[in-house]
Amino acid sequence: MATKNETPAEADKEEAEGAEAKDAAPKRRFSLKLIIMVAGGVVGLGALGGGGYFFFGHHGNTAAAATTIKPPIFVDMPDVLVNLSSGGGDRTQYLKVKIALELPDEAVSAQIQPIMPRLLDTFQTYLRELRPTDLDGSAGLYRLKEELTRRVNASIAPNRINAVLFKEIVVQ
Repeated sequence: MATKNETPAEADKEEAEGAEAKDAAPKRRFSLKLIIMVAGGVVGLGALGGGGYFFFGHHGNTAAAATTIKPPIFVDMPDVLVNLSSGGGDRTQYLKVKIALELPDEAVSAQIQPIMPRLLDTFQTYLRELRPTDLDGSAGLYRLKEELTRRVNASIAPNRINAVLFKEIVVQ
């Protein structure tokens, strides 16, 4: 639009500059949105890639951790045969158990060998007090295993065994 002091050529030039400025603003907004979307996509892909890398365990500590794990040591105990507490019943029942002790290292094995007669006495004393119903089902065997483990650990304290393992268990 021409003002009173402008010539028509100047007015046309000003209108053309105004139209270019109006066209440039949407282009600038569009390119800014495009840059933000692309940057967000790159950050998102980087986060997904890093999460997948960590999730699938490709960090450097796995090789060091795998080499420090020691295999356990197993020590067989002599077979134990005891009669179970009958509780006033007419029939005597027997329990035969073959046990292996799972040890964390060889040093504990050296400590267990000299006290093996004491461990056998502890096992037999405890097992003779059991009733056949105490050994029913997997829960009964689990309780027996935990109690025997506790008794061995009390005998060899401050060292510990990992577990008492049943190789054979027969109630007859």
